[in-house]
Amino acid sequence: MAMNNPYQSYQSNAVTTASPGELTLMLYNGCIKFIKLAKKAIEEKNISEKNTNLIKAQNIIHELMVTINMDYEISKNMLAMYDYMKNRLVEVNISNDLEILEEVQGYVEEFRDTWKQVVQVNRQKQHKGGQA
Repeated sequence: MAMNNPYQSYQSNAVTTASPGELTLMLYNGCIKFIKLAKKAIEEKNISEKNTNLIKAQNIIHELMVTINMDYEISKNMLAMYDYMKNRLVEVNISNDLEILEEVQGYVEEFRDTWKQVVQVNRQKQHKGGQA
């Protein structure tokens, strides 16, 4: 009988019970994680690991792009920024340019920090609504 990894079970449960806003926050955090791992791989000249982590970061940005609700004006700007970041990650995979990678990391962190505030405001609204 195989024993389940408790961390893996926790992660799986966190994803399945998360709100859409929390899932988006998880995507941003995952993207930042893979960018940092790619940076480390570039510094260590580990081309395979760099490629793997940059592709994971690109895939996350792609997922963010396809899930944007285009009913809002700001969505067009977000889509353009996501496209820019994804293209810059492709450039990094070719050039190993850490400055570009840090630029993209900065943008993803800004998106993440803003989204974190949105999630917190929504939680507060739901909490207040539940006490009525």
